[in-house]
Amino acid sequence: MGYQRRLIDDELDDLLPGLAAISLDGPKGVGKTATASQRAATILRMDSSADAELIRAAPDQLRTAARPVLIDEWQRLPEVWDAVRRLVDDDRAGGQFLLTGSAAPAGANIHSGTGRIVSLRMRPLSLAERGVETPTVSLAALATQGATPIDGDTAMGLSDYVAEIMASGLPGIRGLDPRQRREQLDGYIARVIDKEFAEQGLRVRRPATLRAWLQAYAAATASTASYTTILDAATPGQADKPAISTTTTYRDVLSQLWLLDEVPAWSSIGAQFTRLGSTAKHFLADPALAARLLQLRDDDVIDAARGTVIGPQAGGILGRLFEALVALSLQTYSQVGEYSLSHLRTRNGDHEVDFIVHRGAACVGVEVKLGASVDDTDVQHLLWLKQQLGEDLRDMVVVNTGSRAYRRADGVAVVPAALLGP
Repeated sequence: MGYQRRLIDDELDDLLPGLAAISLDGPKGVGKTATASQRAATILRMDSSADAELIRAAPDQLRTAARPVLIDEWQRLPEVWDAVRRLVDDDRAGGQFLLTGSAAPAGANIHSGTGRIVSLRMRPLSLAERGVETPTVSLAALATQGATPIDGDTAMGLSDYVAEIMASGLPGIRGLDPRQRREQLDGYIARVIDKEFAEQGLRVRRPATLRAWLQAYAAATASTASYTTILDAATPGQADKPAISTTTTYRDVLSQLWLLDEVPAWSSIGAQFTRLGSTAKHFLADPALAARLLQLRDDDVIDAARGTVIGPQAGGILGRLFEALVALSLQTYSQVGEYSLSHLRTRNGDHEVDFIVHRGAACVGVEVKLGASVDDTDVQHLLWLKQQLGEDLRDMVVVNTGSRAYRRADGVAVVPAALLGP
């Protein structure tokens, strides 16, 4: 099977010819090496003892190697970052270096690379990249053109979205059969707990507590639950709970491993809002990891024959996991379009908008609904936002599991998740 082009390739097409060095950052298994290898004339793997020793012994190899040079898993030899920075200081010509890393090195004394090395976040496959449907509605067009006509039909339904949540957006995992995927995802999580935390310099004395915290974090997907609340959920009834500083360290290491992809709270540029919440929404990098941490399978949350959700508890977490799948896609589409992604919640909780796609003052409000139909209650917060922002709110969108893209009489676009693209 050949290389599957990614949306980040569009960014690399734009940036690499004019930039000397680009770092692709993201969790293990996301496809960084495969993408960077498509452009590399020289590949040096720092997780290979031979390549690492070569660079240690003869760093001038970086100066003379055929360009572009891919330095894979650069964090295994952090000094290579500074070596690239110095080479870029000497020669600012574009297309010289690609660096890929699945962790930010803990405690390494390296220069930030600002002005020399540009970092790009690479995520698991978005819905548009999975090839499940051909998108008919462009997020960039919604953000720039406003309330234009939209259309499109899809055969994707609720059970198909559940399958996509469980399948994972990690290219090497999603092609496996369900049992194999579950084993691979379980192994991925176990490696993070048992090995990668130690590689980041943190010895986990109670792995069971870390796993429980991860499970509680997964249960808090798409929420703004405090870290104290997550800790309490992870250690119910325990008098000797870990210190807040310990769980803060958990969060920091997971961020270094690119396994958290939280959506920050929106800060309005204008003066329309004075009491906005400031807590980020919680998301793991891949909704499938959250599903496995919660030990969920397709048939735990959906009646495949009827295409209906099973049980109120399963329905609640399924809605949050569907929002996580949409968040993953929106993060990817926003990045390629040079937009930012945030969420809005007033401090007293009377108004919430799941996502705000924005650049400067211009923005698009996005609500997510696990359902095929949209009624007036589903759009009330978007219409409120329109009253506050006026023309700065370029469009209002409800992303759902329906079969058709259309625009309501009140101007809100209703778009099935599979039909939304960059």
